[in-house]
Amino acid sequence: MKIAIGTDHGGFNLKPVLKEYLDKKGIEYKDFGCYGPESVDYNEYALAVSKAVASGEYDLGILICGTGIGMSIVANKVKGIRCGHCHDVFSARMTRLHNDANVLAFGERVIGPGLMIDIVEAFISTPFSGNERHERRVNKIKALEDENFVK
Repeated sequence: MKIAIGTDHGGFNLKPVLKEYLDKKGIEYKDFGCYGPESVDYNEYALAVSKAVASGEYDLGILICGTGIGMSIVANKVKGIRCGHCHDVFSARMTRLHNDANVLAFGERVIGPGLMIDIVEAFISTPFSGNERHERRVNKIKALEDENFVK
């Protein structure tokens, strides 16, 4: 498994905790920034991570900003990305199981390090159900992208 990670200044302080967790799990990742606490625009980091996942170079993406909202909005503009904005373990599990989400977004100002690890663990360890009902719904999302309703 290869994971693309990105933060803005609002999520910068949780990134070392995330990296330590991924290192301990032996999970390969790439840090797409940001690289300091100075104010930056979240858009470029969300876009870089989302493009890396959409291209197939990375299996999953994790985005952290102040609330997770801005990052998730940007990520979901990229064709092939289904970003779940999750601040609890149940939602993180369900967004993978039912929606085949490939990017996770959350906010450092909303959750702490312990809950973050639990959410990330649920997200990366839960496979898509492949259930016919859920697959049909995910395929409808993909069809919207192909019809250029989503760019």
